[in-house]
This record gives sequence, structure tokens and C-alpha cells, in this order.
Amino acid sequence: MKTIKFIFAPIWKTWFFFEFVLTLIILYPLFFFTIKTQRLDAAFKVKRLWSGCIAYLSGVIPVIIYKSKSKKMPQPCVFVGNHTSYLDIVLSTFYIDHLAIYLGKAELMKAPLFKTFFKGMDIPVNRKSRIDPHKALTRAGEEIDKGRSMVIFPEGTISSFGVLKPFKNGAFKLAIEKQVPIVPVVNLNNWKLLQNGGFFKSHGCFGIAKTVVLEPIETKGMTEDNLVDLRERVFKLINDTLNEYNGTKN
Repeated sequence: MKTIKFIFAPIWKTWFFFEFVLTLIILYPLFFFTIKTQRLDAAFKVKRLWSGCIAYLSGVIPVIIYKSKSKKMPQPCVFVGNHTSYLDIVLSTFYIDHLAIYLGKAELMKAPLFKTFFKGMDIPVNRKSRIDPHKALTRAGEEIDKGRSMVIFPEGTISSFGVLKPFKNGAFKLAIEKQVPIVPVVNLNNWKLLQNGGFFKSHGCFGIAKTVVLEPIETKGMTEDNLVDLRERVFKLINDTLNEYNGTKN
């Protein structure tokens, strides 16, 4: 069985990368036009279309489990999720129902074509810099002021085996400063489908990708004194949900 997986995983990941690039090239004119004309709502719809193409062509079927009272997400808000795979980003458009801006690593700016809409729609951040994260959060606040939501993975990096790493403060500080809700999101098994790591060593296969969207947490009335409590509360909610569905606890 391990031999079969060892052989199949690189084949599937090669196909995933191929159709990722191919669909980006096909949709690139739409991305370029909508971003160039600052029609970001339309650009996000194109991103949603692209996500659907990537998922279904690779055999990844998204299943969204809503623990929230409504499937309609508050706008603006800060989506905060655990980061286990690049699929976390691809599949996020299946539960985000309005324009959202992503805070992502600056290394993505090096990717041909991809950097065009990443730079035009999202916020790159150099995590090795002391100043850049602060500038990125300032810009994120400006986007929220425009009524746009933010997507932030507070671990700051991918956890290859789905076990939560400590959360950074940025997402929670931003939500409190702007008095907008936080929507906790739990990616249950994306790492088992597309695992971060060596091409021949990591998982890669089609399957059902399960995501749990938890009840939004209001931050109105909170101050910086509540930051740590809020961060730990969200961490516990996500960790407990992982334990509930996967039987894994940090």
C-alpha cells in the first residue's frame, strides 16, 4: 500500500500543478482586466471560478460544515484558520461569500503570472522583516475600512501534519482595532490530500476536503487588553474542533 501511495502521489501532484497553471493561464486575461480596472469584486469571482477548476479537475471535493447559525458571512470580518496545506487557500473561496483580501508570504511574488493578481488583490508580507508585518497589518486595516474582509492564517506557516502551532497576535489585534468579527475556520484534512514537504515524501491524492466554519466571534467593546484571551479562545476552538473530528489534539 505504501508503495502504491509512493508512486501515485508524485503523479497526482504533477497533474495538480499542471492544471493549476493551465487554468491560471486560461483565466489570466480576466484576472488582468478586473484587477487593472480595480473591479476587485469581479476579480474575486474569477478567483472563485479558478478555485473550483483547480479542485474539481484534481478530484478534490470540498465539503463545508457550518457550525455558524448562517452560511452568510459577516462583512467585513477577519477569517482565521489553521494552515495545513496550500489547499487551505484554494478551497477558502467555497465558504467566503464576498470579496476578501489575503495576507500571504512575500515569496509568492516570485511566481510568474500568479504574482499579478496576488499583488493586485492581496497583501504580501515578508515575515523575516520586523517592519513589514506592521505595514501589512496597517494596509489590512485600510482594506477593512473599505468594507473588505481579511483572510489570515495566524500560525504564520504551514503545519505539515495538521497539528496546531502557536498563533501570532496580528489577526486578533487587527479585529479588535477595527471592531469586526473573527470567523474561525478549521481545515480538517487538507494536509492529507496535498501535504507540504518533499515532492516524493509528502501526501498527494484526490478525495473529500472537509472544512468547518465556526460561529463568528464579535469583538465590539474589546480592547487590546482582551487580545491574548481572544487569541487563546480561537486557538482552543480550532484545536477542539480538530480533536472532535480527527481525534488529534495539540
